[in-house]
Amino acid sequence: MRRFAVNCSILFTELPPLDRPAAAAAAGFRAVEFWWPWPGVPVPGAAEVDAFCAAVTGAGVELVALNAYAGDMPAGERGVLAHPGRVAEFRSSLPVLAGIAERTGVRRFNTLYGQADADAATATANLVHMADVLPGTVLIEPLARAFNGGYALATAADAVAVVERARDAGADAAFLLDTFHLASNGDDPVKAAAEPTLGHVQVADAPGRGRPGTGTVDFPGVLAALDDVGYDGWISLEYVGPDDFGWLAGW
Repeated sequence: MRRFAVNCSILFTELPPLDRPAAAAAAGFRAVEFWWPWPGVPVPGAAEVDAFCAAVTGAGVELVALNAYAGDMPAGERGVLAHPGRVAEFRSSLPVLAGIAERTGVRRFNTLYGQADADAATATANLVHMADVLPGTVLIEPLARAFNGGYALATAADAVAVVERARDAGADAAFLLDTFHLASNGDDPVKAAAEPTLGHVQVADAPGRGRPGTGTVDFPGVLAALDDVGYDGWISLEYVGPDDFGWLAGW
C-alpha cells in the first residue's frame, strides 16, 4: 500500500507553520515533512526548536523527512553543502538536526547541494560528516533550473553521482526523486523511479508545480515504476495549490 505524507512548508500555507502538522492530521495524513524551518539561521534558539518538535509530536504525526540547513532560501540560496567557504556554518546546524531527530524520530534529511561555487570534494566531506552526526539517510535531489538560481544538480544522473561518491566514502546517502524538478529540466521521472539508490519521493506536476493531474507528468508511469521496483517508502505531496486531497482517491 502506498504511503503519503504532506510537505508542510508548501501546503497548508494559509496557517502558521506550527499549526500545519495538526492540519495535516485533521486531513487524514499520519506523516509530514518540512524544509528547514529557520531560513538563514543555522542555529535557532532552543525555544524555537522546542516549539517545532512539539508541533509535530503534539499533532500525532510522524516527521518522515526534514531538510538540512540550506542558507537563506527566501533570498535565493539553495543549499550550502558544497560551498567551501561555508563548511563551519553548515556543520554548526547539524547538532540541531540531530536533536530534532532524537525527539521526533525523523531519519531522512534532504540536503540541498548549492549553486555556482559548489565543490564536489566539499560536498562529499560534509556528507561523510553528516553520516557521523545524524541517525539516518541524507537525501540529494536535483532542482528545476528555471527557479533555483544556478543550482548545480539538474538531472537524476547529477544527483546520483553525488550519492555514489558519498556512499563510496562511507556515508548513508540516497537519491530523492522530485517529479516537478526532474520534468522541469527535461529529465524522465519514470526512468528515475527505477534508480537503485532511490530513497524518497516527492510529487508535483509540471509545468506549474500544481497537484498531480494539472500538468504533463506521467504519474501512472511513475507509480507503476515505483511498484515494479518494490518502493515502499513515503510519497510526499510537495505541490502548490489548495489543500484539497480528493484526487488521491485515484492513487
